[in-house]
Amino acid sequence: MTVTQGKIVVHDEVEPVKWTVEEGRFLLRGSDTGGRLSLMEFITPPDGGPPLHLHENEDETFIVTSGAYEFRLGEKRHEGGVGTIVHGPRGTAHAFRNVADTTSTMLCVATPGGAELMFEELIELRASETPPTWQDVLALATKHRISYPEGPPPGRS
Repeated sequence: MTVTQGKIVVHDEVEPVKWTVEEGRFLLRGSDTGGRLSLMEFITPPDGGPPLHLHENEDETFIVTSGAYEFRLGEKRHEGGVGTIVHGPRGTAHAFRNVADTTSTMLCVATPGGAELMFEELIELRASETPPTWQDVLALATKHRISYPEGPPPGRS
């Protein structure tokens, strides 16, 4: 349920959505915050996470809430468990991977808001009758000013 009272927005019981092997919940959308930020929860299976990528528009701050992740910022790697906070400024190539034996979760604050729109479009793309190719995903990412400096993840072309 979403309740809006004046400028106060309360989301309750936000259901997760799956965009790849990873899924998440859109807790605050850019439209909820006047475009200032988006707040998302990422739910990552063991060894899951996105390939190295770079945002031209958004800064991202990650807060690990369960399990453990390895973060890559440029060429540097950092591992952290619950309570770890990692900031990835726009223009910095980054990736993360769940290094725990069970599902891990973290919050992601993206500034400015609107990062959820790319995930929603990815969900739509994956729902099409034919599975999307890497080129389809790349075209969507390019539209949202996201690039993949090392190319597709293993197994994709």
